[in-house]
Amino acid sequence: MNTTHSGNLFRPLSTATYNPEDNTVSADLSEDQVVQVVKRHLVDTSPAASLRSASIHRSITNEDDRGSALRSVHQLPGGAITHDIYKWAEDAENEQIARRQRSQSFYLPKGEPLDPTLARLKDPGGFRRHFVVHKAARLGRAPPNWMTRTFVDFLALYGHFGGEDLSEEEEEEEADEEQGPEEEEPLIGRPPHNAVQGTATPAKAVFLLLKSFVGTGVMFLPKAFYNGGLAFSTILLTTIALISLYTFLLLVETRNKIPVSFGDIGGVLFGPSMRLSVLLAITLSQIGFVCAYMVFVAQNVQALIESVSQCQLQVPLSYLILAQIAVFVPLAMIRRIQKLSAFALIADLFILIGLVYLYYYDFFTLSQHGIADVEWTINYASFPMFIGTAVFTYEGVGLVIPITESMAEPEKFPKVLSGTMIFITTIFLSVGFISYLAFGSQVQTVILLNMPGTAAVNTVQGLYALAICLSIPLQLFPAIRIIETGLFTRSGKYDNLVKWQKNMFRFVAVLVCAAIAIAGSSDLDKFVSLIGSLCCVPLCFFFPPLFHLKAIANNWRQKTADMLIIVFGLVSMIYTTFITVSLWSEGGESAPISRCS
Repeated sequence: MNTTHSGNLFRPLSTATYNPEDNTVSADLSEDQVVQVVKRHLVDTSPAASLRSASIHRSITNEDDRGSALRSVHQLPGGAITHDIYKWAEDAENEQIARRQRSQSFYLPKGEPLDPTLARLKDPGGFRRHFVVHKAARLGRAPPNWMTRTFVDFLALYGHFGGEDLSEEEEEEEADEEQGPEEEEPLIGRPPHNAVQGTATPAKAVFLLLKSFVGTGVMFLPKAFYNGGLAFSTILLTTIALISLYTFLLLVETRNKIPVSFGDIGGVLFGPSMRLSVLLAITLSQIGFVCAYMVFVAQNVQALIESVSQCQLQVPLSYLILAQIAVFVPLAMIRRIQKLSAFALIADLFILIGLVYLYYYDFFTLSQHGIADVEWTINYASFPMFIGTAVFTYEGVGLVIPITESMAEPEKFPKVLSGTMIFITTIFLSVGFISYLAFGSQVQTVILLNMPGTAAVNTVQGLYALAICLSIPLQLFPAIRIIETGLFTRSGKYDNLVKWQKNMFRFVAVLVCAAIAIAGSSDLDKFVSLIGSLCCVPLCFFFPPLFHLKAIANNWRQKTADMLIIVFGLVSMIYTTFITVSLWSEGGESAPISRCS
């Protein structure tokens, strides 16, 4: 395979255009750039890669060489089908060479075609497309919903896109191409063994969604109910769940029309700045999750140490956060996310145990002590903080598209998602409502800290802390890969310098997360609210309706609904961020109540 191309071809597509008239996506590239991108997908039929340049020059003057090269294509699997692609690429390359050799003193402009549609007949597959479109029109049917105008545009588009393909497999394949330029591969190669095959059943999709949404956020909800008040929190959490479900479905609908990743949808519709904004929001939210998780683990371990040592040993929270670096740095060096699957399975089991015990202890406390002092309506002093925490709790928006792709019947996903969201919201409401009733104004940011230091509680607390500790590498992985894709353009498989640069970057990333966690550890509830307001609100309430408004909304109801959600998202982000920062700057309650105080 020919791999002698400029490095910038591996960069994400800087400009792409969505064409609403014919519902296509096209790459805004020059013809020379398109040729270079498409050639990467073609088999090099020359005897040796080193002779390619000479054979191309000979093809201009020697028709026999040209015919021999084209005949060799027919010897490949599917050669008759792909012949037009090879012929188009060779003609375009020969035209480039001829232009360079042609005298600049002679200029003959080409006439413009009378019909732009006819101009595309010479493209590979052009006659077939023309026939299909006109046959549909003759039968009174709607024209086909082409994703791109031509197959060449398709290759060009996906040759540049991929900034959100976070698997390290792609990087290793790129290194393989650099190492072995004489490989012969089919035009459309086999998908990687770790690629999504679309075989998941609805039951498996439900399980994946539960894993995506139920994590640490549920443990912050009792304190969030204290910040918002019982009635206000119940109503608003239900409202946020409904709006989140609606925006998730908008994202899936938009993705069905523009089948690329979350960030690339923004790039196609609004340009590279929007794509960068989506990736930035994803990165910041994942880093925020990691920092909040590190504080969560540290607080639980601190309480566990105090309980086991009977208050003889007290370790500062900052030391416990720094100690986690020794665990997370080796896990951050893992290049394939599949290797973290065992940790995720163990974490899910421990989270389930923690939730079951929390329900038991809440009802036990209510039966023994009755309802605590609670704010039944609304807590006017801190209710805006509830919004950020509630959105933080629905942290699974980044996995909506991958889970959709994994289903064997993606058309069933909206029904699956709706049912799962109802179940998840029931869990969130019950945990927040019942725990707040049980502990009232004494409720801790992490509800597990309200439990006494018994052996059973220590076991549950240790298991839940371990579960979240095992989940942190999964949260950090997307952020690291997105930043790495932007910083490093070459693979580290055959370049030790690049590999060690990447390792150092991952080490620094863990240190930065630990530093942020220490800074936010004194006010974890405000820290979580800030992450939700600043990073999660745009991903849920701004980008999906904005993309849907641009690509799909075609009546006043859809447009009005999209615009209302966009306004709600912007107002929520600005207002809750401002209030949270103001409350944080005022100070107030800082560290959690110690069992030894």
